[in-house]
Amino acid sequence: MINEEIRAKEVRLIGGEGEQLGIVPFREALQMAVDANLDLVNVAPQAKPPVCRIMDYGKFRYEQQKKEKEARKNQKVVELKEVRFSATIDEHDFQTKLRNVLKFLNEQDKVKCSVRFRGREITHASIGQKVLERVAEEAKDICVVERRPKLEGRSMIMILSPK
Repeated sequence: MINEEIRAKEVRLIGGEGEQLGIVPFREALQMAVDANLDLVNVAPQAKPPVCRIMDYGKFRYEQQKKEKEARKNQKVVELKEVRFSATIDEHDFQTKLRNVLKFLNEQDKVKCSVRFRGREITHASIGQKVLERVAEEAKDICVVERRPKLEGRSMIMILSPK
């Protein structure tokens, strides 16, 4: 809240350079802000009495938006990549897909490993679970298993996240 939006009889006032001015009546604080050609901003409304600061509110909002934009630019969005295996996967195919899993984990992305069961393969779900556990074993030094292999419909899914 700024200027006339503040509803308090008296406020604890902080000056333009950050100096404590003590507890003053609201009208006097507002007049001091107007005289300095600045705004009276309520920085701690829950305090008794509320803490208000004399500052340029437009400049303050602009700097806050710049900081938020910089923070968004620097953050890494973790993506969920999926690598599909089959229950009857051959050794070379397994190694190729494992190489992709390791590449995604090194790029700090989460990896969803899934085994899709076709036809009557679903009766031998333990074979698919062994494939997923082997992936977890091969990649254990650079990842943690976020979700153990679990059967969902005709697919068994496991999620790995980088350490």
